[in-house]
Amino acid sequence: MKQTAIVMALAVMAAGTNSPALAEGVGASAATTTPIAQGNRAALAEADALLARSARDYGRPSYSPATAVRFSEDDNVFMRNALAVDFTYGAATVTLPLFRGVGPRGEAVHYIITEASDFETANRLGVNYAPKLRHAAGTPGEQRVTIQDGVVRFRGSVDFSPTYELVPGTPYPFPPARAVPGAVADAEWSSMVVMPSGVVLNMQIVGNATGRHDRANSLDERGGTVVLQLLDGFQGGDQYYYHLVTDVSADVPAVIEKGVFAPRIGNTPSFGQSTPDRPSALLGFSPVVNGILDPATGQNQGFATSIANGGIDPINVFPLDPDNDNPSLDNNYSPMWDAHVVVWTDQAIAANRVRRITSIQDLSRLVAAGDVATAPVAPEGPGNPFVAGIRPLGVVINCPTIAQPRRVRRAS
Repeated sequence: MKQTAIVMALAVMAAGTNSPALAEGVGASAATTTPIAQGNRAALAEADALLARSARDYGRPSYSPATAVRFSEDDNVFMRNALAVDFTYGAATVTLPLFRGVGPRGEAVHYIITEASDFETANRLGVNYAPKLRHAAGTPGEQRVTIQDGVVRFRGSVDFSPTYELVPGTPYPFPPARAVPGAVADAEWSSMVVMPSGVVLNMQIVGNATGRHDRANSLDERGGTVVLQLLDGFQGGDQYYYHLVTDVSADVPAVIEKGVFAPRIGNTPSFGQSTPDRPSALLGFSPVVNGILDPATGQNQGFATSIANGGIDPINVFPLDPDNDNPSLDNNYSPMWDAHVVVWTDQAIAANRVRRITSIQDLSRLVAAGDVATAPVAPEGPGNPFVAGIRPLGVVINCPTIAQPRRVRRAS
């Protein structure tokens, strides 16, 4: 598909977000640049209350280093509170512990926790450490909550009742002919949850009275577990960058990724700023639009490929793994991925050079050769050197990273 033919399609995709301006520091208050003290006592007390309440609600031991599942070194699992991971390629899942909370109208909700902005809190909960998330506090992208006796009360909620629809376009599958999110958040919902202590936790409601998350294969309300689908990706030249998709700030990518359409997270600062010295909770990554469509080639990749093949993983390109043993505020991991969408150029298509992109370094070489470029609809402005000079689209995709195994099982 020629590069010029996808411009309008991408414009529709980006229009689903109410993204803040791309200017430096937009949306960040002074509070967001003040590091939260490591080992924040109030935050640790909140974490203990959450764990104790979960154990009481579901009748099973809560996470601790003693109760954690022992995965092998080759499994390379980052999420320490994971109860099980199925590494079967194309059908990978993770089982995570649930927490019970309360929605804005007093209704029961079930949610997961995947990241914390404070190192000791992340260790206590067994989740990924993501200090960049502290920059979400005090911005329009946050959701402030209360907690009582280990029960979090959310201001926002998610409606899981819509019927998910994704119909390929013709003659080319992207843009889709019809795309309807299967879950829609209200104006108050954000997964960037600011606790009373000031620590930011990445929380996602996965079930309530309206239904459950489209990526949830099962949800056990009695046992307090949820089985969630894992998506594939590339990082550092290696495949199997297994991650969740929880929520997305724009509607069409929310449909493609099967996440909750949650516009509020699009107000999280700051697009195009991916290094730890910037006041940004976001981290750049690169989805592809017009990669090879046929999975039989082993080179399939991209939004169009996913749409054409019943929602298979688009296999996006990520820059780094979680670094959960590194307590520094310069630890650059974040689950809040800032989409730097790329297209294969007419030059590359004519020369039959389209293939999988396997790393940010690989992307840089392809950009330098003129084979890959920023999706034309991306707002004008400077490119992001962290992502091969590609310009950000202005869409956030919340993708907590679970594992990057050294090998996987293939379904028979």
